[in-house]
Amino acid sequence: MSLTFTLDPALTPDLRDGVLDLWTDVSNAGGSVGFVPPVTREDIRPELVKHMVAMAEGRTRLLVGWDGSGRVAATAFLTLNTHRLMTHWLWLYTVMVHPRHQGRGYGRDLMAAAADAARGLDGIEAIRLTCRGGLGLERFYESCGYKEVGRVPGAIRVAPGDDRDDVFMLLPLT
Repeated sequence: MSLTFTLDPALTPDLRDGVLDLWTDVSNAGGSVGFVPPVTREDIRPELVKHMVAMAEGRTRLLVGWDGSGRVAATAFLTLNTHRLMTHWLWLYTVMVHPRHQGRGYGRDLMAAAADAARGLDGIEAIRLTCRGGLGLERFYESCGYKEVGRVPGAIRVAPGDDRDDVFMLLPLT
């Protein structure tokens, strides 16, 4: 079974709740998506609302991977640059695959779908993302074609005494 990807699906209450559940489950499984476990849906809801506002304003696009039963299994947010000198690349945020689907290659499928979606956007030549160091995420993104282009040591404080690097990755699309 593979995932079916949709760019810019209709933002229904079911989709909103599916993304919220996914984000909560990924966070509580230790995923590097902006939170440290334990978290609740209510902890994550304000961050999702920020993404939804950006979507409504046309600054962010949502890519959803659906599993065979029609549930949200993966997401990524593609955020356009508003600075006139940087509109040729976009940011990829909140890349998530549900823990029950991990280890099946769906992360690579999600990254390929995100690159395909970005290639379909007028004038986009590259994707940038950041990831939390210390988890091996750089190796995963490198296996998807990204290159490390910068690193800020200790920029992410996961907990007192547990600082991680903020790693910048780039995927040229041309």
